[in-house]
Amino acid sequence: MTKRYPRVLSSGANNTVIVLSETEAGKLFAGDTRSDIGSEAEKMKYANNVNSLVVRFIRLDVWNEDTEMLVMERLYPMDYRAYEQEKRELWVDVMEDELKQLHQAGFVHRDLRRLSDMPGLSFDNVFLTSDGLRLIDVGISALRHQVGDRLFDRFVQQELEELEQFRQFFLSR
Repeated sequence: MTKRYPRVLSSGANNTVIVLSETEAGKLFAGDTRSDIGSEAEKMKYANNVNSLVVRFIRLDVWNEDTEMLVMERLYPMDYRAYEQEKRELWVDVMEDELKQLHQAGFVHRDLRRLSDMPGLSFDNVFLTSDGLRLIDVGISALRHQVGDRLFDRFVQQELEELEQFRQFFLSR
């Protein structure tokens, strides 16, 4: 039986994200998850020190006796289809610049486009907000100093290909 939580924003393969307040959301790590809360927090903080593309880390906390929580800023996604092509082009160009800044600093997101066998929409981890395009879910992100140059470079190449797929998706709708 799947555990149920109040005020759910989303649920993925390993975690559920809930509303904590108007400004905070919590990613829950219950029991034996395949993702590591400390590693995810470290990667989020690392990216936050480079620019604001990745959702902002706030703190680690405890939800209840068997559930830890990564607290992050709460984002409010907007429907990009309500905006002109020129604005969307600008948002994608800014996202590309910020993504390349992250790459140069040694961070790669690795999950712009979901695998075809994953539930959800292809680009569920890219949100349009009042501050522009933002990335969520750094669970499988990688840091160059943790994975080495060859693997990191492979991840970056893959991510740049996903960025082009996102660009086509975002601008063609």
